Amino acid sequence: MTAPGSLPGLALRQAQAHDAAAIAALVHAAYAPWIPLIGREPKPMTVDYAQALKANRFDLLEDGARLMALIETAVVEDHLLVVNVAVGPEAQGLGLGQRLLAHAEGLARAAGLCELRLYTNQRFARNIEIYRRFGYEIDREETLANGVTVHMRKATPTPTVAG
Repeated sequence: MTAPGSLPGLALRQAQAHDAAAIAALVHAAYAPWIPLIGREPKPMTVDYAQALKANRFDLLEDGARLMALIETAVVEDHLLVVNVAVGPEAQGLGLGQRLLAHAEGLARAAGLCELRLYTNQRFARNIEIYRRFGYEIDREETLANGVTVHMRKATPTPTVAG
């Protein structure tokens, strides 16, 4: 049996500026099903990814030249913020999001950070449950003009030092 997110031929790489159009297309495909639920495009669909690539780190999971999933992260003060996790509709349920969240934990540890944070729309109940299964807990909820944002956090296990 194949481990989640370890499909043969799947490669992880850090995005470059020339990936902006592919990133935008994947994000639009991944988030489009949420439009009827919230009555608008989710925030990630409104981002200028050429600019976001200059500000944040993007790691891409590809099957050959085909972008399957991505994670966008940023170091913010004392934690790693998971800005966006997007999995293409045809790849959802294959464990790619789990693989990317595990990758983010590794990035946090490598940067000496003990916590990951993320946020999502309160109406994205399925996503909240996925994050909970991966060890995230709700920190707080924030009411904004266009809905309620759920802020979540997860402590990053610190590596043990043999001695």
